[in-house]
Amino acid sequence: MKKLLRVLALLFVLGLLGLAVGYYDANRLLHQPLALEEVERISIERGNRMRDVVYQLQAVDAFVTPRQGLYLLLLTRLRDQQTRIKAGDFDLAPGTTPLQALRMFVEGRAVLSELRIPEGWRYAQMLDLVRIHPDLAHSLPEEVSPEQLMALLGLPGQHPEGRFFPDTYRFTKGMRDLDFLRHAHSLMEKTLAAEWAQRAEGLPYADPAAALTMASIVEKETGAAYERPRIAGVFVRRLRLGMLLQTDPTVIYGLGENFDGNLRRVDLLTDTPYNSYTRSGLPPTPICLPGRAAIHAALHPEDDGSVFFVSRGDGSHQFSKTLDQHNAAVRQYQLKGQPRRDSP
Repeated sequence: MKKLLRVLALLFVLGLLGLAVGYYDANRLLHQPLALEEVERISIERGNRMRDVVYQLQAVDAFVTPRQGLYLLLLTRLRDQQTRIKAGDFDLAPGTTPLQALRMFVEGRAVLSELRIPEGWRYAQMLDLVRIHPDLAHSLPEEVSPEQLMALLGLPGQHPEGRFFPDTYRFTKGMRDLDFLRHAHSLMEKTLAAEWAQRAEGLPYADPAAALTMASIVEKETGAAYERPRIAGVFVRRLRLGMLLQTDPTVIYGLGENFDGNLRRVDLLTDTPYNSYTRSGLPPTPICLPGRAAIHAALHPEDDGSVFFVSRGDGSHQFSKTLDQHNAAVRQYQLKGQPRRDSP
């Protein structure tokens, strides 16, 4: 009996010694840098577990010894982190330890992808860009109408034009296209709400949506950024005076695919819901994705009394308060072979 107890005690001591040695070895290897001579990119897909990441690291000989990978996998199981790693691309630099790499994976400190939506683009152009971006997870149908798109985003009944904020977006690889669009839509809603709350008094807009429509017109009409408030002022005064807006970009938007790049007189006379030469007031929806500066200008128009403006041909405009002044500006700038005027 005593002999058995001695054997058991010896085994217990040997077990404790083995655990101590194993703990020391694991702690040493988990704090030892990976065998990387240059930056190694690790791609984690949605649904991957830590073992999938360990296999990737093994494939590029990132471990100084197989035990280093084994300890990393055991540690994630002890911490219940094997399924808590985030999707994305992660750059592991030389000197990175397994513990540091694990922290990156769990915290989602991935390399960010980028997608830029320019101000003044139509939503359809933005959608095409989203469709082809290689780092987005694509779930949209091949053919999707404006109504279907907004329904998929949980926004039935809303027209998509103008409703997505133009900006440079950075996101984790694998983000769903619908989630990206929801984010861009939410950012536009927040921007519009913030600007609307600080708007000038007495503006002829029934609601923020009308201001967004005006901002889209200002965006398309502006060549020189500093002129946005002045151009907004012209259109606001026309609304107040009951004048037709008579702005070419709305006509072009209404022509859709029928516009060939050359706006003709017959186009100005052809009635569509967006023809501001034949219909009064604002068009039914925005005509592009306006940026924050255009939204701010629409809600803080410059009050200089101008009712007309004409392109000088260099991106800027000549503003006029009377029709006689405007006609003189047209003769000066338009009858000298300059591009077609932006205002009648």
